[in-house]
Amino acid sequence: MRKTGFLLASLAASLIATTALADTAVKIGVLNDRSGIYADVAGEGSVIAARMAVEDFGAADKGITVEIVSADHQNKPDVGVNIARQWYDQDGVDLIVDVPTSSVALAVNEITREKNKIFMNSGAATSDLTGAQCSPNTIHWTYDTWQLAHGTGSAMVENGGKSWFFVTADYAFGHALERDTSEVVKAAGGEVVGSVRTPFPGTDFSSFLLQAQSSGAQVIGLANAGGDTINSIKQASEFGITQGGQALAGLLVFISDIHALGLQTAQGLVLTESFYWDLSDQTREWSQRFGEKNGGKMPTMVQAGVYSSVLHYLKAVEATGGKETEALMAKMKEMPTDDPLFGKGVVRADGRKTHDSYLFRVKKPEDSKGPWDYYETVSTIPADKAFRPLDQGECPLVK
Repeated sequence: MRKTGFLLASLAASLIATTALADTAVKIGVLNDRSGIYADVAGEGSVIAARMAVEDFGAADKGITVEIVSADHQNKPDVGVNIARQWYDQDGVDLIVDVPTSSVALAVNEITREKNKIFMNSGAATSDLTGAQCSPNTIHWTYDTWQLAHGTGSAMVENGGKSWFFVTADYAFGHALERDTSEVVKAAGGEVVGSVRTPFPGTDFSSFLLQAQSSGAQVIGLANAGGDTINSIKQASEFGITQGGQALAGLLVFISDIHALGLQTAQGLVLTESFYWDLSDQTREWSQRFGEKNGGKMPTMVQAGVYSSVLHYLKAVEATGGKETEALMAKMKEMPTDDPLFGKGVVRADGRKTHDSYLFRVKKPEDSKGPWDYYETVSTIPADKAFRPLDQGECPLVK
């Protein structure tokens, strides 16, 4: 009788859990730039990636109904906050993902904490999201300014680039990237000889690049991204800056940028990324499927990060049997991360998701085997070295 009773109790508990999960309806908002300088970095590609995560997870077969909505924040914090507030208050959104543009991400970080929802950022770079402005409701997934600075910045200094001049996008991301890279340069015995702030977004960087050129710095650090980086590199080439002996450091470069620039212009550029479509059989298989849905374009690390973060969230929904914020956040930090794109990692107490990173060099045109074959791996940076140590970020959640 005891055994029969135990089996009946176990069956009842299983049925209750299954029923609870079957009643779970999740709404995910992909908030990003869909029309401006980061549209190729994130945009519709991030929506495609989120949908692929839902399909690959088999949410419907597991009794989880997932709805995905999207909106364009136009790289404006007030627009981003208004959308987030409406999503949370009126539209029943449980999770916001992506959100490139650090000023927008920091604003969404705050409204998410206020509304006690969940924010999994893939698109923004500022390391402040897991530093002084960390939140119990936010996970920073793909990359950040500390990682970029220590990857690319360290490599450039080690190769003789001791004096730096920064061309910096004048908003939260650019400021954080210049700050973090300057610390790396100085710690390695280098010096920062100057910097100039550029309007965001911008198209004409000629006067700023001429200031950088006249500074005589060995390295010109581009603390910008997307269309700003593309325009900066093109115009630097027109001025013959690299031909004159100065090196360009693209501190945040995406594969979409290299595609826009072409290998003839971008060859030799050293950069740090968390993902590349051609790293393994698994990344190639997924990226091929993504490309078929995205007009033949290979995924950026931001889009790959949206897929990976949504997948982890859905695993937590399944594991907890619901979508209660505190339970989901605890489960996502408790469960190791493991997926075909980023491999193994963890979500730390400060919300930083860790995984290996890579230092890449852009191939010469003659070394490329075909479309999107753009990178050669210089080195792999292990997960425990790729991101800022947990005790150095001044995050109040770290005890």
